[in-house]
Amino acid sequence: MTTPTTLTTVPAQPAAARPEPPAPACARTTEHRTWEQLIDAVRESGQYATAKEAERVTRIVLSALGGHVTGEERVALARSLPERAARLVAAQIPVTSPLTAAEFVDYVAARIEGATPATARWDVSSVLGVLPQVTGDDVVDRVLAALPSGYALLFGRPELMPAA
Repeated sequence: MTTPTTLTTVPAQPAAARPEPPAPACARTTEHRTWEQLIDAVRESGQYATAKEAERVTRIVLSALGGHVTGEERVALARSLPERAARLVAAQIPVTSPLTAAEFVDYVAARIEGATPATARWDVSSVLGVLPQVTGDDVVDRVLAALPSGYALLFGRPELMPAA
């Protein structure tokens, strides 16, 4: 024999009166940007004519970056990116020795049809320059600390040199 259960209803609070739960820490910094938002940001940053062009450049640059960022920094970067971007980073085989920033730009130039070192630097900076607003500054700081000096400028930051 089961005992009858009494149900009580609680009137819902109006939406304005309900406190909003705090956002997780990652949401506060990355705002859970989507792939489309990332592409829009790159398109605007690089002043590309189409989203297709911005997407092509983003794929190439993130794939190249994925091979050069390793360990915990790579995991943190991938976790802070939209899923499609994270897959591009995580799918790369890590390089055995990281490239200098100039070599990295040349590496990307070799993968973009018709690119010159100047246009490749623009493309790299257009993608990497939006990452702080997507991933948050802490992740970019960690990535930069793991890369050889010279990359900060590609991320749109000044290159700070330690005092001698």
